[in-house]
Amino acid sequence: MTGHSEEESTSLSMKEGREKRVSFPPDEQMVSDFVERRAELQEADSLTLTDIILAYKQSCEKHHVNPNPKALDQLKQITCVTDRARCFELSGERLDYHSCESLEEILKSVQFDFISLQGAELEENGASSLLDMFLYYESATHLDVSSNSGMGFSGWLSLSHLLRQSGCLWRLDACNMPMVDYAAQALSKALLTSRLTVLHLENTCLSGKPLFTLVGALKRNVALQELYLCENSLNGYQDSMQLGDLLKYNSTLKTLDLSNNTMCDSGLEEICDALSSQKTGLRTLILSNNHITHLGMSHLQNVLPRLKTLETLNLGKNNLENRGIHTLKESLMINRSLLQLGLASTGITCEGAVTLAEILAESPQIQRLDVRQNQVLAGGLMALSLALKINRSLIRLDLDQHLKEEKGMKTTAVYSKAVKCHMFIKAKPNHTLTSLCFFASALTVMEKNSTCHQYLVVE
Repeated sequence: MTGHSEEESTSLSMKEGREKRVSFPPDEQMVSDFVERRAELQEADSLTLTDIILAYKQSCEKHHVNPNPKALDQLKQITCVTDRARCFELSGERLDYHSCESLEEILKSVQFDFISLQGAELEENGASSLLDMFLYYESATHLDVSSNSGMGFSGWLSLSHLLRQSGCLWRLDACNMPMVDYAAQALSKALLTSRLTVLHLENTCLSGKPLFTLVGALKRNVALQELYLCENSLNGYQDSMQLGDLLKYNSTLKTLDLSNNTMCDSGLEEICDALSSQKTGLRTLILSNNHITHLGMSHLQNVLPRLKTLETLNLGKNNLENRGIHTLKESLMINRSLLQLGLASTGITCEGAVTLAEILAESPQIQRLDVRQNQVLAGGLMALSLALKINRSLIRLDLDQHLKEEKGMKTTAVYSKAVKCHMFIKAKPNHTLTSLCFFASALTVMEKNSTCHQYLVVE
């Protein structure tokens, strides 16, 4: 007994049959997208450059716009349409919706290494259409959409789709436009699965909620290796805490550029705390022009001896003074990973140069030191010169082009004369620099060692 009459059972059976009924579209509709794409690729392979230019002009006529002279000039310079062309430069060219649509005849036939749309005044519909084309045709490996604040919601949504699905795009520049909420959310969603390895977001008003949204995605990102966040008014409080979290949870990021922000000493403390917890990670840290003082060097002093991967540290344009260099002295001597140290315009005098000379004398690995735009006079240069006779790793020492005037020092004239002649002071084989160019003896060294490969650059 089932509890149902024969009539009810028949009714249920018919109802179930109706619910399970499915239908399929015609076969030609199901595969049309694939066939169309394959046909397009085959057609593009058979096109000549003349065909592409003619097709572009016809497309412009169809969309009632004039052919872009800059685009035509670049097309004429392409030598092989089957390989990626080097560049498609449209920066500064106003591209409205119809201009963007007309470009499809180029994009379906030619792929590029780099496409620049910087300052192209992209509108929402035009940006969306063009970015969809970039995805469909895999048009670029490096894309610059900077200075296009009118992209709107649809434009950023299409950019997000491009970043998530593109198999060839490895670098994105999206600078000089405000990172509003929908833009930050679209970009962050894409970064969860994007293959991007380089991301430039300079001057995008990231401070606050946009940075919080971005870091939330980057903490789970496993592809990005270089991140440039210059000129974003990032502060030493909430923003630095977010960046600290990023460094704690992301082990694939190799380069972080935070120059021209306001991280201050408190922000540096957050960064250093995060670095201390890294086993593998950051190789390049740029903190130039961040209102950091000699007081912040105590945080670096604590973490530098423990860092195993950091190779480049730029502290230029911060008021470190001689006291800051002295604070870093012992930790720089202990550290065995740092190869390049930037200290341009940090308020160093001869006293600081003497400290740096002591560091160079003990360092077995540092390769480049930048002390330009400091008050390093002949006495400081003398100390560096003596250190270079001991140091065997330094390849490049950056100095000011013109030595600061110092009364009673005849060596100044010799130094200036060498600089004006744009001379390099060359070292002996298997040895580093043996002198600075303000010493007359260095000129003899240079003449006698014409085959040497290591040198001092004076800029």
